[in-house]
Amino acid sequence: MLPFFTLCLFILTCLCAEPVFSASPAPEETGLKIARDAHGRDEGFGNFTARQNMVLRNKHGQESRRQLRIKVLEVPEDGNKSLFVFDEPRDVRGTALLIHAHRESADDQWLYLPALKRVKRISSSNRSGSFMGSEFAYEDLTPQAVEKFTYRYLRDEPCGDLICTVSERVPVDRKSGYSRQVVWRDKEELRAWKVEYYDRKDSHLKTLTLGNYEQYLERFWRAAEMTMENHLTGKSTVLTWTDFQFRTDLDDRDFTQTGLRRVR
Repeated sequence: MLPFFTLCLFILTCLCAEPVFSASPAPEETGLKIARDAHGRDEGFGNFTARQNMVLRNKHGQESRRQLRIKVLEVPEDGNKSLFVFDEPRDVRGTALLIHAHRESADDQWLYLPALKRVKRISSSNRSGSFMGSEFAYEDLTPQAVEKFTYRYLRDEPCGDLICTVSERVPVDRKSGYSRQVVWRDKEELRAWKVEYYDRKDSHLKTLTLGNYEQYLERFWRAAEMTMENHLTGKSTVLTWTDFQFRTDLDDRDFTQTGLRRVR
């Protein structure tokens, strides 16, 4: 038996010792870190132009096609500026959407309709509406600024040959058409492979899948194909991206409201 003094000292040491915990980050902290890291991977691209083929499919499989040109200008410390211009078919040729995204405040969006020869501002309350009949809403087209969501890490799981993190993000803007989104990103490059969109009633409304990624300037990844499927209507839209050109001569003058009327 231990001497009485030694036993008392042992008990006192145990009572006074601080407990040791293997604390792990909260799911909210992990989700936010994933979003910040993914955003950081894409900083510094400057600008780019690309072409886009849009295929609209109804629930019966019937298709219609549109062709667009895209210009994007990176704006440090704020959201990017984007311009979408329709070239085909003839009835929508010259239609253009201009977006001035912002990290914290509401994005500015303007739609030019050549048939009416007028520029229409897209209000915040209308950004859940369909973009030119597609399954992409106006709010889907703006860069997903980190500050416009709250986050929660859910789990890791296989996605094809990769391992993805699965995180939930909830829009801060109460005018968003979505209650939440669930995002799959591969752990190695932090590329988004799938996004599930839930409407304001928390029903699974749409799923975006991305694929055929290519790397540019040995750093920046871009998906060559995006498919948005609407689970309520049975409709879908496929966007195919081609002809990426980075660090061109674009500047702020290419992204003005007055310039929309002169877009060719």
